[in-house]
Amino acid sequence: MRRYIEKNILEDLREKIIFLSGPRQVGKTTLSKQLISSYAYLNYDSKGDRKIIKAEEWTRDVQLIIFDELHKMKKWKSWIKGIYDTEGIPPSLLVTGSARMETYKKGGDSLAGRYFSYRLHPLTVKEICVYLKEDPGDALNKLIKLGGFPEPYLKNNESYAKRWRRTHIDTIIREDLLDLEKVRDIKSIEILIDLLRSRVGSTTSYSSLANDLQVSVHTVKHWLQILENLYVVFPVRPYHQNIARSILKESKYFFYDIGAVEGDLGAKIENAVACALLRELHFIEDTTGSRVALHYLRDKEKHEVDFLTVIDSIPSQMIEVKTGDDNFSPSLFRFHNSLKQATPIQIVYNLKNKKSRGSAQMLPVHEFLASL
Repeated sequence: MRRYIEKNILEDLREKIIFLSGPRQVGKTTLSKQLISSYAYLNYDSKGDRKIIKAEEWTRDVQLIIFDELHKMKKWKSWIKGIYDTEGIPPSLLVTGSARMETYKKGGDSLAGRYFSYRLHPLTVKEICVYLKEDPGDALNKLIKLGGFPEPYLKNNESYAKRWRRTHIDTIIREDLLDLEKVRDIKSIEILIDLLRSRVGSTTSYSSLANDLQVSVHTVKHWLQILENLYVVFPVRPYHQNIARSILKESKYFFYDIGAVEGDLGAKIENAVACALLRELHFIEDTTGSRVALHYLRDKEKHEVDFLTVIDSIPSQMIEVKTGDDNFSPSLFRFHNSLKQATPIQIVYNLKNKKSRGSAQMLPVHEFLASL
């Protein structure tokens, strides 16, 4: 199937190196190979391809060279810079990887001005409606059961999705994680993932997790950062105009794989909404250069709104997610008094009739997600 960022990547490939990152098995390789019919694909994990890469012996008689997992090569930045500076384009250069590229771009970026980055996300309701022509309500229900990764979603079989998920997370932990850094306590990271699965939508107490795992708070934070870098989870932090204070407060953690969430329907829907909002914000950032952020709102009296989107430091939308309550949340209006530029929206899974009150709208979850 076609993916939502193909057109943008194709345009940028004419002049820049493209870095395409995203979760393992999200469809990066498939997307890369369907961009241009004339391509060469080289995977650094393959011994044969690794030899070709190091000897620089790939064919130049194609329009696109795809380097998969190149970030595992020592000094890969200066290496790809040398190829770009001496050979130029064509052929176009596309580098893909299942870890956040910025993890491997520390210590002075010799590639400055030569690349654009894209992040590929799992399927969302909008993408399923546009490219697979499915009904938004059906798409949301399937996402909750199967998750948004293309293989289990397209198989449309719950038991297959569960089996796929087990091997997927196992590969991430036992291969990708060990490629990223030396971690001795693999079992505790597996337990951490299980603990997070049952706490989606709740604020994360680092001290509580540390106590459960019998490790330090520092270790828990470090492990969470690793899981972020490997696109297993992402944090949603409380909004504060002072960025430093926002980072210190407790985050909520959501999974890129909606199907990994344990708990009630509310937690699964909230995770699906978080994924869709993050995908849209990353698309805006990757294609326009705007700075984006996804937060939640909470005050000292513990009034709360599930999500706040921020674009170039300006609050854009505040979104409250409900499974069946068709009464507007008072917190929406409370926070709107101080964040008037943000559109207040309440989205409800089982909503019979749309409503509005002042500037606030109430919509079905699937309709909102299809419109993102």
